[in-house]
Amino acid sequence: MNRLVSFHLRAWLGTIILSAVALPAHETRASENVYPHYSLSSTDTYDLGLIKPYTAQHEAIYAHIDDSLPAHLENLQRWVRQPSISAQNVGITAMAQLLRDDLAAIGFSETRLVPTSGHPGVWGFYDAGAAMTLMVYMMYDVQPVNPEDWESPPFEGNLVERDFGRVLMARGATNQKGPERAFLNAIDSIIRVTGTLPVNLMILAEGEEELGSPHYPELVDIYEERLRSADGVLFPFNSQNLDGGLTVLLGVKGILYWELESRGGAWGGPSQAEIHGSFKAVVDSPAQRLIEAIASMTSTDGNTILVAGYYDDVRPPTTEESMLINTMAEDWTGNDWKQAFGLKQFIHGLDGQNALMRYFYDVTLNVDGIWSGYTGQGVKTILPHIATAKMDSRLPMGVNPERQLTLLRKHLDVNGFPDIEIRKLSGYPAAQTPLDAPLVQAAMGVFAKWATVERIMPRIGGSAPFYQFTERLGLPLVFNGLGNGTGAHAPNEYMLIYPSEGSSVAGLAEIEKSYVDLLFALAKSASETE
Repeated sequence: MNRLVSFHLRAWLGTIILSAVALPAHETRASENVYPHYSLSSTDTYDLGLIKPYTAQHEAIYAHIDDSLPAHLENLQRWVRQPSISAQNVGITAMAQLLRDDLAAIGFSETRLVPTSGHPGVWGFYDAGAAMTLMVYMMYDVQPVNPEDWESPPFEGNLVERDFGRVLMARGATNQKGPERAFLNAIDSIIRVTGTLPVNLMILAEGEEELGSPHYPELVDIYEERLRSADGVLFPFNSQNLDGGLTVLLGVKGILYWELESRGGAWGGPSQAEIHGSFKAVVDSPAQRLIEAIASMTSTDGNTILVAGYYDDVRPPTTEESMLINTMAEDWTGNDWKQAFGLKQFIHGLDGQNALMRYFYDVTLNVDGIWSGYTGQGVKTILPHIATAKMDSRLPMGVNPERQLTLLRKHLDVNGFPDIEIRKLSGYPAAQTPLDAPLVQAAMGVFAKWATVERIMPRIGGSAPFYQFTERLGLPLVFNGLGNGTGAHAPNEYMLIYPSEGSSVAGLAEIEKSYVDLLFALAKSASETE
């Protein structure tokens, strides 16, 4: 999200613990507020050995991919070299047109730039006359950048050497232009070799995912009847670790994103403009009032939410989720996350299964940025008249963002902050697909052919508007794929293109071949269920 000069107050991971775990006591502002306790409903594990690898070979198409790899890499570079920063409306229309033109060049019979109340969407349809129709969700927008923080300029799309191989470093390299264009490379190769695709494809892309997808429902409104005829949804995604292991993801948390604003007014504080800082002796501060309002929402360590009712609707672990968490907890310590993010420890020293429970079932309350007054070089002694913060709340299954917003408003009113304004910027609920969905099973078979499926996660802590498919349209969704990438929303974002010799991670060629397999595997599963 775009923001003014801001700083992170603190990163809050969560508030829900496994019932068997005793945490150290810590100060809270309301003694009646305690952590919710959730117990796993099963002690069983899920046998990853049940996954049957896809065995078919499509050698002619694989050969075409190998021969076309330089051109395919150039396609990825074309995409990442086109800025499309949704928060700043930089390059958005140009990127939408680029996507539409690429779909037409591949052979989609229908391509269209679709207006919304915000940034345009892109529609594409490829009619293969097949028994199965796959809907592909795409996002063509990216996060803002601070170019000075990058090792390679964020929109040059250069190849950069790493000790594990050569990576494409650029904003959007892995989130999500790289894997999305790799998927299009794969279908282009299938068409060039066989003349058509094994499945029909619908593509409905948006340019506002990084804004919380506020207008994606408008796109679904337009194509809802046709989308309901699809058999499932794919979101191309890099899911491999650098050791080659692949994590299957079944869902996402929902999100509520808002701004809080404190202005001087009848309660006190300057109401028209900043004033000389010496007047703090007799004048209230909107900035300090905003800080107090935010602080009232949590315990002093920031890890227990004190907004009444905020945890009430979290859906407890299902048997399937319990089995997956038990399996993951057998060898997961959290050290990989700590190393990746430069962490010394998780909150309260949590590790292993206890940390996983928080990650999967926590309702969070996080300050993304806060600003007020003068933050430039040198000295300017003022008392600002306005202070603003951006905040987000990640919502597990069962929690409705509109209800959470109502609870936040009530909390501020009850605790003496009726003047603090809340402006909702985005919000949608969580989404999840059952493990036994044929789409998921077919995809896991393809993953198992090319990589080691190390774990299956019920959901990730991040958010995407997948509820539009799983809840509204009743469609199963897969958002996984081969390949490694990291740095989403951060400097030096990359996607691995050419792994070093002996690596178990898929490079661009293997990523594209796995998407070829996936389409044929889905077509096969559709024919078997007829």
